[in-house]
Amino acid sequence: MAADTLPPLIAAQLNHLISNSPHSIKVDQVRSGCKNGLYSDRFTLLIPFCLDFIKWDFIFNALYPSVAPDVVFSPDDDDFCPLAGEEDDVSVALKNSLVDWNSKDSTRLLELVHKLRDAYVNYQRKRVGELDDARLKFEISTVFSREGIEVCMVSGADKPEEVKFSVPLLDTSLNKLVIGCPWKNEQKIYLQVIFPIIRSYSSTPAAPRLKLVSTSELKSLFSIEDVKLPPWLDGMCMAEYLPALEDNLKMQVVEAVASIGARRRFIEALAPLFGRPLEADPVFCRKATVVAVSGTFNFLVSFSFSTQFPKQQPTLALQSCQHFTSQGVPLMSSPINDYPWSPRWDTPQMAERIFEFLVDECLNFKKHCQDTQQV
Repeated sequence: MAADTLPPLIAAQLNHLISNSPHSIKVDQVRSGCKNGLYSDRFTLLIPFCLDFIKWDFIFNALYPSVAPDVVFSPDDDDFCPLAGEEDDVSVALKNSLVDWNSKDSTRLLELVHKLRDAYVNYQRKRVGELDDARLKFEISTVFSREGIEVCMVSGADKPEEVKFSVPLLDTSLNKLVIGCPWKNEQKIYLQVIFPIIRSYSSTPAAPRLKLVSTSELKSLFSIEDVKLPPWLDGMCMAEYLPALEDNLKMQVVEAVASIGARRRFIEALAPLFGRPLEADPVFCRKATVVAVSGTFNFLVSFSFSTQFPKQQPTLALQSCQHFTSQGVPLMSSPINDYPWSPRWDTPQMAERIFEFLVDECLNFKKHCQDTQQV
């Protein structure tokens, strides 16, 4: 990674931060403060906050790598001064982190970033809490007791000011639901709620904009694109809206976990017909490949499963073991979804019906391969 160009003490700090932070922090623009410097000594961190990123510059000195870094915040937050103003537990801990800086302790940058982020969370909460908007004040008073909620002001040159809430959903560890889970970080589902700021009384305030957001790796188990959000009724608040949404999500997550078992049983049912799979996804069972033979024609059959299996049938693709393009790439079929299927069939019947379909389809595919090579 780019930390290789940093002095060893600073590189150790940055590597520890990236490897151990529960937040998916990204490093950008590693650079040197000197035109012809041997080492880089500053970088930009993209730190997740409220379903977006805040960009802060961390400036060390390559000549004095044992000194704590300076931090430059975004120009949009020019009044964010975490060491100024009234002291609280977060600001005291932040000051102590800088005063007691120990460059040989590789955990210190991670500790500093997390404490700065905590201070920023409090700063944004305070900004929103000071708005003269009765609905937002009510929302804050009723949902801020939920753990992990973040809120921030959103503004732009060509759009009115808004307030965005990031609300973590479900108090269940999604990672623990998956046997052999490969995920490093805890996977989460959030509801993004964006309210327009209304500084005058309105008898019928507009409904907020709602969107489900999840951590990127969760799509292997469960796609939030398949979730239909319940309607936001007139006069509703988040405290009323969230329970029904979470009940719906819990049910769909349970179904998604059960779908792993259904996919695994289907892949196992292929073995009596095709032989042991050549390869298969052992955790989420989203892919499998088998070897098939028709006379002297050898080919592979790849199965791709959606998270909605068995409601949605697998997508098939055939690949010849004997026919290649001029570049040496094996010839493949287009994705195949048009074949007999019913989610009500038992698992062995699903596999048998696909096998029967492929008995004829492989002949069409063989002819396609032969015709393609003759062109």
